[in-house]
Amino acid sequence: MQANLPYIVTIFVILAVAASGIRIAQEYQRAVVFRLGRFIGIKGPGIYYLIPLIDRQQKVDTRTTTVNLEQQETITKDSVTIKVNAVLWFRIVDASKSILEVANYGQAVYQFSVTALRNIIGQHSLDEVLKGREEINRTLQEIVDSTTEPWGIKIGMVEMKDVEIPESMQRAMAREAEAIREKRARIVKAEAELEASIKLTQGAKQMEESPIALELRRMQMLSEIGIDNNTTTIVLIPSEFFQAATGIAKMASER
Repeated sequence: MQANLPYIVTIFVILAVAASGIRIAQEYQRAVVFRLGRFIGIKGPGIYYLIPLIDRQQKVDTRTTTVNLEQQETITKDSVTIKVNAVLWFRIVDASKSILEVANYGQAVYQFSVTALRNIIGQHSLDEVLKGREEINRTLQEIVDSTTEPWGIKIGMVEMKDVEIPESMQRAMAREAEAIREKRARIVKAEAELEASIKLTQGAKQMEESPIALELRRMQMLSEIGIDNNTTTIVLIPSEFFQAATGIAKMASER
């Protein structure tokens, strides 16, 4: 029994070494396998086998990854210094390229995205940055995606989060907005006065053509005055009396 012990130990070691080559990758993982330093393929998901001491692997996560682009201070096209931060989403579509073509794909995506963000902001004015965020996000996504495609990485979306403007510029923008609102208010008031004057002119012409309408309007005014508890009495004299008095006075002056 003791003579067979070395053989048993040897067999146990061989089995242990052989079993150590068993690997398992999750559904969202891929293993880039190298054999004696050369790329031989991609394994996973599920169970697979690597030759111990000969094969080596590097696992990558194929799920969408979120990268927070830290706040960057940059200058717009119209020479305004602003601070901008953004969020980027990407995922690996080719595991082999993400390992073979770039040393650290996560750091590479981050650094290039930050540089591209600064360059794009520098090509737009402050108003364009504030009003055209969607266009800037789309342009940034296309630029970063075209660069990371050889790395086996797909950029899903890029969104600017916050744009920090200097206080002096904020005050200037507030004054500008106030002036615009005041201008609109004056235009609306002028248009209302113009419309009212047109309506009054049309009403006056209609009353001139129909004396009965004028008398009805006078009666309506009396009813409106009577609604309130007023102690003042108002007597309305028909316009014909004034016309008759004017005619009599004219005739007397001619005599």
